[in-house]
Amino acid sequence: MKIAVCVKQVPDTADIKWTENNTIQREGLESIINPFDMYALETALKLKDREQNVNITTLTMGPPQAEEIIRKAISLGIDDGFVVTDKKFAGADTAATGRTLAAAIKEKIKEVDLILCGQFATDGDTAQTGPAISVNLNYPVITYVKEILSVENNIATVKKEVEDGTEILKVKLPAVLCMLKCDYEPRRPLIKGFKNAQKAEIKFYGLNDIGLEVEQVGIKGSPTYVSKAFRPEQKQGGEIFVPDNADDAVNKILEALNG
Repeated sequence: MKIAVCVKQVPDTADIKWTENNTIQREGLESIINPFDMYALETALKLKDREQNVNITTLTMGPPQAEEIIRKAISLGIDDGFVVTDKKFAGADTAATGRTLAAAIKEKIKEVDLILCGQFATDGDTAQTGPAISVNLNYPVITYVKEILSVENNIATVKKEVEDGTEILKVKLPAVLCMLKCDYEPRRPLIKGFKNAQKAEIKFYGLNDIGLEVEQVGIKGSPTYVSKAFRPEQKQGGEIFVPDNADDAVNKILEALNG
């Protein structure tokens, strides 16, 4: 079984800077693997622990420095990985990002059985990239996945979180699964993993390697545009009322609302 895990490099800081196009300036920032993507990696590794003939490739789109998170994934036990990087990819929204990652998976991994992503990214929180990948590859997608229970006869059985509990769903592979925080914690790398990561050859692919046109990627391929980016103002603490009874509570609230 071939598994692709899409990971994202996110800033390990609250001191985010913005480009002139109101996108995050990632160059020069200390970065980590997006926490939800860590659960996608761990889920893939758990499948590899219990299934035979599982090969896991991790990929990311970003600047060349994103090589660091690919090596981190390999140190955990991932087989190999690559970075999709090109200045023409800069400023991509989730639609262009999903299109780019889908093209990279199709061209460079081929015949993938399962694609895992984190449900959210801590620097964007849109939850759109995984579904965008599925649309571009015409694969079914399940979001808010807590666990893969089994994979048998080309069918994955998964536990999905819903508002009032969980659901058990089955999906035919190939498919895209977007992982939430799971009930198990991601593993830590061992010495052997660090050595494997140091020796690993990380490949880099640009626009010409994945079969897309410049109009399909980056800002040119993005139907959305961020008109303004800002930090929300911190709200002041509220006022606490200690009413004597329900009527008193209602009167105090009305007084406050009428100001």
